[in-house]
Amino acid sequence: MPRWINLPNLITLLRLALLPFIAASVLAGRHMLALALFFTASMTDVLDGAAARRLGSATQAGAYLDPIADKCLLSGAFLALAVARIVPLWLVIIIFARDFYILLGAILMLWLTPARKFPPSVWGKASTFVQMLTAGAWMTRDAIPGAFPNAVSRLLIWPCAALTVWSGVHYTWRFLRGWGSESSR
Repeated sequence: MPRWINLPNLITLLRLALLPFIAASVLAGRHMLALALFFTASMTDVLDGAAARRLGSATQAGAYLDPIADKCLLSGAFLALAVARIVPLWLVIIIFARDFYILLGAILMLWLTPARKFPPSVWGKASTFVQMLTAGAWMTRDAIPGAFPNAVSRLLIWPCAALTVWSGVHYTWRFLRGWGSESSR
């Protein structure tokens, strides 16, 4: 069996496998199911890293697969929420624009520099975390209607948008300083 097939990477693949079911549940108006599936998928982000560290089974494939699974989960969830007219479209545009911008930056790095590793920044991780909280809050708002879930979901839009933009700015700064240097993290 190839070395990349291990428990942490299978947990990461579960995150990817849950995405179509989350999107379908959001679009079908099955908000409680969407929330439960999204929560499960979000927990795999914690579990895969913990399993890799505990089992000493971190792989290069896992290092690539984990952020891809995060971006697919969040992009798919936010896109479904936007299509269902649950979250504001401008927020989804900011999230997609930042991800596209970072992808272009990575392509430029591959083309213009010898850098081949693009570790996430602390701001990128914070942005991912807040995006997960925000998507979950909006799903909670529709699964469990009430003043509190509505207020929390509306409140989280602003930190989500701000951290998303700031992490894009920070990645630009890292690019300009020389990607991967210890001082740019």
